[in-house]
Amino acid sequence: MELHEAISSLSVIRRQLVETETFRGYRALPVACSSALALVAGFLQPLLVGNPVPDVAAYVLFWSVVAAVSIGLTGLTMTLRDNLIGTSRTRAVTWLAITQFAPCLGSAALATLVIVRYAPEVSWLLPGLWQIFFSQGVFAACRLLPRLTVSVGLFYLGTGLLALGLARGEWAFHPWAMAIPFGVGQLIAAAVLYWTVERTHARS
Repeated sequence: MELHEAISSLSVIRRQLVETETFRGYRALPVACSSALALVAGFLQPLLVGNPVPDVAAYVLFWSVVAAVSIGLTGLTMTLRDNLIGTSRTRAVTWLAITQFAPCLGSAALATLVIVRYAPEVSWLLPGLWQIFFSQGVFAACRLLPRLTVSVGLFYLGTGLLALGLARGEWAFHPWAMAIPFGVGQLIAAAVLYWTVERTHARS
């Protein structure tokens, strides 16, 4: 019985150590690349999507591909880091970071599916909702990231609310309604990661 309690205590302590450790799997370079990708997508949207109002599905598909590529870059970086220098502890922190951010992506995907399938007349809400959902993922991951990461979440929350309040009708699907928030937001995130994690770690 005492052995079982000791093992349970060690598991709790290990979990607490993981949750208080700063996650270094997010790197500034791939995040900055996702910023550039969002800005490039802003230029490409008029060429590839045309008028999104009568074809919301094409608009959703376009930005879903952009998001998938961005997430793929980050995921590739995390995988390479774990394979090269990963230990059981770093893998535990990586998995915790994924589980903290994943619910916002899943919720955004489900909300998008419901709106496009059953309520296309309010699809103008999507850009603002995506930004708000993303902000919630950033806030959830803040426990493992530097304190300045809160500013990134606040930025996305602010742009999402602004989009809901101002970008209505056709303006909601304007290319820069997505490109500017995610382009600037990811650039801020990259700066925070470089300045507080990578630069500090390199100096130490």
